[in-house]
Amino acid sequence: MLLAPSVHPFPDIESHDTLLRVYTHMVRLREMDKILQNSQRQGRISFYMTCHGEEAIHFGSAAALELQDTVLAQYREAGILMWRGFSLNQFTDQCFGNIKDLGKGRQMPIHYGSRALNYQTISSPLGTQIPQAVGAAYRLKLANKDAVAACFFGDGCASTTDFHSGLNFAATLNAPVIFFCRNNGFAISTPVNEQYAGDGIVSRAPGYGVAAIRVDGNDIFAVHEAVRAARKYALEHKAPVLIEAMTYRQGHHSTSDDSFRYRSSNEVQHFADNHDPIDRLQKFMLRHEQLTSDDFAAIESREKMAVIEAMRDAESKPKQPLEALFTDVYHELPPSLKEQQRQLYEHLQKYPKEYKL
Repeated sequence: MLLAPSVHPFPDIESHDTLLRVYTHMVRLREMDKILQNSQRQGRISFYMTCHGEEAIHFGSAAALELQDTVLAQYREAGILMWRGFSLNQFTDQCFGNIKDLGKGRQMPIHYGSRALNYQTISSPLGTQIPQAVGAAYRLKLANKDAVAACFFGDGCASTTDFHSGLNFAATLNAPVIFFCRNNGFAISTPVNEQYAGDGIVSRAPGYGVAAIRVDGNDIFAVHEAVRAARKYALEHKAPVLIEAMTYRQGHHSTSDDSFRYRSSNEVQHFADNHDPIDRLQKFMLRHEQLTSDDFAAIESREKMAVIEAMRDAESKPKQPLEALFTDVYHELPPSLKEQQRQLYEHLQKYPKEYKL
């Protein structure tokens, strides 16, 4: 399906070429990661996490899902949201927590969400999205919807209680949910050989009565076909599927991490040189004469400038008003929140030079 042209032109690339859009978005995501990570190092945003080396998982999956499928992701699946139409401005607005941020500045950077794009807001605590995805899938089943819940998480997350509870609930409730484990080798600093003694994550599925498959997570075509097949199975059988995609996290866990304290630079370089998903797709497109080296350079330059422009625009926008701290939970503020609001304003008036308002 990635080789088939779209019925309608993609508005973000003005072309029917599906594979071209996939490649463009992979480059866009990597350029966004580079630039926003650097912006954090410069003190312009507070935090960031990259997806470097895992882009094939995002776009291979996203292109195989439908918009009516509910996505419950972790913090390293920005590409799925990007494929669904989340713009660079929306990404950067969220990271800067400005007036246009859909989350109103209440979340850490990279904790995206979009009701319009059926992408549930990311939560930092590991594993919470797994049983939630089962509930979402069960609701879709009861409503006879032609849709699944797609739940994404890492190998470290698969070590949480929520993983085991979620798979068991999904199997016993016959919920149409795709559990997608991104096995990138590390749970922050803990390598997989210290996380489990069994054969990865996929081997756990039979114990719960769940269908499963392991796939090369750096091969966008393999990921796409695996998710397509999993979605079809989940809908036909009203049952869960577990996918384990083998990949490698080329970047640090986050801007709070120095991964060279627990792995060598030679190891990272080996995977960058031999298993990079963007390089692999480039070689495929060159071999089949779909793009040239000049085309690749032009796309990279264009996407880099687009990210820089979006970041500058986000940085220039004002922050959320203080009133946003107290809205969207209650229709009318209860006395407890009114008192907190009063104390906040009193504190700010007492120390006006300490805050930039």
